[in-house]
Amino acid sequence: MKLIKKLFIASAICGLSFSSSFADAELVKKGEKIFNTKNLGNCLACHAVNGKNIDGPGSMGPKLTGLQYWPDELLYNTVYDIYSARDAKITSMPAFGKTGWLSDEQIKAVVAYLKTIQ
Repeated sequence: MKLIKKLFIASAICGLSFSSSFADAELVKKGEKIFNTKNLGNCLACHAVNGKNIDGPGSMGPKLTGLQYWPDELLYNTVYDIYSARDAKITSMPAFGKTGWLSDEQIKAVVAYLKTIQ
């Protein structure tokens, strides 16, 4: 089962790196919408974001900064299942992919958006 999960995540990451610049802009826009929409990612409820105008409390989770330097795979895995990706024992962040809250495509979009955060 772990092998299947790793293959799934690897294929998802590969899909991130083979997009055109137009697709990237659309993906970032979609990711921003997911980040800011309460019934989708609702990331703004917990995270403040460096350099972005976020209309949310953003005080529970860490402030997101410098994410353009993070590897895509780490960002994807963190959104997919923070418990496995970051060896987290206690966190209020849901495992968005593992629980089915967000699809693979939606997580890729969120990662594209997160990569714009400086």
